[in-house]
Amino acid sequence: MSPTYMDTSISPQPQPTLWQSIKEALRGSHQDYTTGSLNRSILLLAIPMVLEMVLESLFAVVDVFWVSRLGANAIATVGLTESVLSIVFSVGIGLGMSTTAMVARRIGEKDTDGAAISAVQAIFLGLIASVVMGLPFFFLAPKLLAAMGASPALVATGSGYTRIALGGSGVVLLLFLNNAIFRGTGDAAIAMRLLWVSNILNLILDPIFIFGLGPIPRMGVTGAALATFTGRGIGVLYQFYRLARGTERLCILACHLRLNAEVLWRLIKVSALGILQFLIGQASWIGLVRIVSLFGAPALAAYTIAIRIVIFAILPSWGLSNAAATLVGQNLGAGHPDRARNAIWRTGLWNMVFLGSVGLVFIAFAPFILGLFTSYPEVLRTGIPCLRIFSCGNIAYAYGMVLLQAFNGSGDTLTPTYVNLFGFWIVEIPLAWFLAMHTRLQVNGVYASVVVAQSVIVLISLYLFGQGKWAKQKI
Repeated sequence: MSPTYMDTSISPQPQPTLWQSIKEALRGSHQDYTTGSLNRSILLLAIPMVLEMVLESLFAVVDVFWVSRLGANAIATVGLTESVLSIVFSVGIGLGMSTTAMVARRIGEKDTDGAAISAVQAIFLGLIASVVMGLPFFFLAPKLLAAMGASPALVATGSGYTRIALGGSGVVLLLFLNNAIFRGTGDAAIAMRLLWVSNILNLILDPIFIFGLGPIPRMGVTGAALATFTGRGIGVLYQFYRLARGTERLCILACHLRLNAEVLWRLIKVSALGILQFLIGQASWIGLVRIVSLFGAPALAAYTIAIRIVIFAILPSWGLSNAAATLVGQNLGAGHPDRARNAIWRTGLWNMVFLGSVGLVFIAFAPFILGLFTSYPEVLRTGIPCLRIFSCGNIAYAYGMVLLQAFNGSGDTLTPTYVNLFGFWIVEIPLAWFLAMHTRLQVNGVYASVVVAQSVIVLISLYLFGQGKWAKQKI
């Protein structure tokens, strides 16, 4: 009788369906993003990161929805304050971006202790920055509004909003930074759920604090700032709880809670350029707001509403870009530069299709969309062309943001800094001034300059990305 042999070969595991992958992305994936299907890796990271950014954008949209009921001065207060708050966003995004790159690189190298040490140093920096920025903003809020061109009446009604929004900027920094840690480890679903908590609170508190309810007095535009601060503050507390509890990829132990001079210095060097990179971009928006303010409160209110709507669409695209940055960092750490490069091309294509489609919708339905936020004829007259012109640059902006995040994810924060400096300050601001003040376009020239600048930025980024120096970056 012939002997019987057991078949010891391993049958291939069936690939998860699209629906199974979506559920895994929302639940939290345990996949190693340096191996396996690249499309699935992008999907698992992108879904929670996109939803995270959608939720973050709700802060802006919900605030302006309710504040628009208070009149043009209230909307203008939000617009002027947001232009200064963009400096805080620059610090938070720059520090968070560098933190994501460093944590992702350590995760790719399978160095979990190194990832935890990097996260702790980043939190130390965030706490210091919160104090250094928050206190001066709190006391100088009325003067900042006046310096931005606000009228005495606007300063009188808007100082409370500006004081809370800018004085409490530490919660913005820490919210960005802690979520950057989770993104770097690949725990994107946790970052998403954290913003669920913050946004649900903001959705509930905004109308209550603005218009009053029961024993809570009517606070007007100041209530919008207090509602957002409360929602974000509770979100930050939940973040610290999750970091202390630990995740599958990152566990911060007592031994990690100390200053590490070497890691801290490396993070500072990378973060300094990252912060400068976004300061250059965000400061240009302050310049644009200053030019728009020359055309009066209705134009400024129209710009504020339109830019909030645009941000609502752009932030999900930032989610896709953040997924690309995580994949670049982890795959460079694992020694897979070709996989990192392919991740950028594919993510950029997805982003271009998404944001281009959104742009078409905004162009076609601009009157209806803006009509949801205001009924003032003079605001609508300026806001409709603003939204349509901005939307013309969506495709360029979509690919440009992914390419710039590719550099950042590799730890090369210098290249995007140069690109932003040229695009925003050599091209955008001078062009905006010229078109607004010396052509028949007037305020529409400001919006057109943004489209031109974004197109220049993406062309330069494509050329530099093709050089491949980013793949050799050490961090």
